[in-house]
Amino acid sequence: MSTEIDYYELLECERGADDSVLKSSYRRLAMKWHPDKNPGDQAAEQKFKAISEAYDCLKDPQKRAAYDRYGHAAFTQGGGGGGGAQDFGGFSDIFENIFGEFMGGARQPRGRGGAQRGQDLRYDLEMTLEEAFGGKAATLTIEVAAACEPCAGSGAKPGTSARTCTTCNGQGRVAMRQGLFAVERACPACHGAGQIIADPCETCHGAGRVEKQKTLNVNVPRGVDDGTRIRVAGEGEAGSRGGPAGDLYLFVHLKAHSLFKRDGTTLFAVAPISITTAALGGEIEVPGLDRDVAVVKIPHGTQTGKQFRVRGRGMPALNGGVSGGGYGDLVVQVEVETPVKLTKRQRELLEEFQALEAGEGGRNNPRQTGFFDKLKDAWNDLTD
Repeated sequence: MSTEIDYYELLECERGADDSVLKSSYRRLAMKWHPDKNPGDQAAEQKFKAISEAYDCLKDPQKRAAYDRYGHAAFTQGGGGGGGAQDFGGFSDIFENIFGEFMGGARQPRGRGGAQRGQDLRYDLEMTLEEAFGGKAATLTIEVAAACEPCAGSGAKPGTSARTCTTCNGQGRVAMRQGLFAVERACPACHGAGQIIADPCETCHGAGRVEKQKTLNVNVPRGVDDGTRIRVAGEGEAGSRGGPAGDLYLFVHLKAHSLFKRDGTTLFAVAPISITTAALGGEIEVPGLDRDVAVVKIPHGTQTGKQFRVRGRGMPALNGGVSGGGYGDLVVQVEVETPVKLTKRQRELLEEFQALEAGEGGRNNPRQTGFFDKLKDAWNDLTD
């Protein structure tokens, strides 16, 4: 089963982005994934080709309009006609498909014999951050309008067939002249189908489709982010009268994680460290999503809020490889934790340290000393 990543997702842009945003994003990504910058990296080369294909489509207003309406099916065989482009069936259909929604709703593109493409479906897929890291083989159960098996989607009773409508000669549309204008509308005899079924199928009652439950196995690629949209070709609703099926779109929703927060391919984590580790230095281990630990070296004198970056231990880039910058970074922010439930000996040692600290005149705590000096200066300014 094939999956295709949405062009807007590839360019990291919103669907309503203007031309300048598309162009800027394309240039940035093309520079990042260009084969010259990633020699020998096949994944980077494929990524570069994918974003180039996406930009070639979206920078063209006509191609973008077709893509926004029909997705990848607008440029594939069987998605609407020969030549690899969507078959709108003439100028009147182009006008109606592009502008029809402003005039009462556009109709689905029709083929010969009244065949119409099925509706696209949406499925909201909830995933954990761990599943997004490694990819997921998801099993989906959906309710869908599928082709009727007894009549093979024709709508006619088995052993019979539909006849061409004589009113519209199979076109599904009739033209009527009103003054200087010729107005085209759905044929009143066949209701736009182009064919008339005299003996309808008893199972689907002439519709050619029946509601049924369908189970799909879909491979979700690693690196998907919250809101990523994935197209599964041909798994939407069945077309009517033998028309092509629509597509299924998966919308990814990531659950909140107890340890990590994500920004693109960068992972953020907050790690508590003891006062002694912060003062003397040491190492801490942070568990990664790859089921391995990241060792972070803590220098002596580390303060709360200090961030440490671990290269290559973040999220994988969508459709990226291990090499060529395929993974982001892990950023660990430390918080110095005050000890609780001290033993008698620990308290004695801290009190001894406190006494020694007081004799240093603030040398061990320069920020604290500086804060109180500034506060005294402010008080003096108020009393002057």
